[in-house]
Amino acid sequence: MSNFISQASYKLFKTAAFQLDPEFVHEHSMGFLSKFPGLSSKIFGENDLGTRYTLNIGGNSWPFPIGLAAGLDKNAMAIDFFSKLPLGSVEVGTVTPKPQAGNDKPRLFRIVEEESLRNRMGFNNDGADVLLERIKRSQKNGRVLGVNLGKNKTTPADKACDDYATLYKKFASDCDYLVINVSSPNTPGLRDLQGEEEMDRIFDALAPLRTEKPRPLYLKIAPDLSDEGILSLVEISKKHNLTGLIATNTTIMEERGPGGVSGKLLAQKGREVRFKILEALKETPDIDLIGVGGVSSSQDLFDFWKAGGNLMQVYSAFIFQGPALLQGIFQDVEKLLQRNDSDSLSQLLENRDKIDWL
Repeated sequence: MSNFISQASYKLFKTAAFQLDPEFVHEHSMGFLSKFPGLSSKIFGENDLGTRYTLNIGGNSWPFPIGLAAGLDKNAMAIDFFSKLPLGSVEVGTVTPKPQAGNDKPRLFRIVEEESLRNRMGFNNDGADVLLERIKRSQKNGRVLGVNLGKNKTTPADKACDDYATLYKKFASDCDYLVINVSSPNTPGLRDLQGEEEMDRIFDALAPLRTEKPRPLYLKIAPDLSDEGILSLVEISKKHNLTGLIATNTTIMEERGPGGVSGKLLAQKGREVRFKILEALKETPDIDLIGVGGVSSSQDLFDFWKAGGNLMQVYSAFIFQGPALLQGIFQDVEKLLQRNDSDSLSQLLENRDKIDWL
């Protein structure tokens, strides 16, 4: 009954919300959810995940293998709400050292018929100090909390390392992992920082801070890189002992307009990039990959597992499908455990070559 209620409630909300400007809906939804975090339990039901689905990856215990990607709760307003859903993690941001207005509006667009979004937001956020205070007040409810870090638009490229160092130092004590974001297409010159020299400069600046305040550290990459560029970032992650990579950010589709596209239009490209990375990481099992970009079903998760991955994130599909997405994945993971007579997900994935897939 709770599944039916949550899906019906979301269908009503979506019908009304999709008549309005996407960013207006997003901002007011986050504001509402920040005031009524207990609404998640009333609509979605209780989601005490226990330990059955826990995966210990990258120094953190994810109570479920699906997390919320950065961008949805960019200002860390609704952590208490999202941490009560069947999610293993919540990643907030992208946050910059100083508050930032972002690009001119309109800058968020729905592509409804293809369950995709296009955004040219430009790292609009309330700034590091405000986000830190919200994080300190939040109740994570056993979920892993990540913070996605970006540079201010006015910071020159050769000083980007200073912004990332400032943010690492500020958030390291109050989150479970950090993400270096140099892959958004909406900040001029940001993707240029994915070059080897620029990456070395950033991670060299972070090295003493990582020694002082160790925290799992990921690099989020673009899906529009060449094969050589992808392999270069894999090698950089090894060189600097990163916890892992997150693939992928939004993709550029000039025929759709300026900005980055997410959702089903990104699915195939994101999948191809992730599989290339997983292949390149086979000899380096200590470096993990969090998969994101066009993830919209349990089949996407199972295919990722078959290729050697562990954890994935969702964003656009959650906007279009609502609770049905998370509940469907949760139910299918449970069916997979039962089908294989397994007591835990970690146990199941230890012998994934023997799994009887759904």
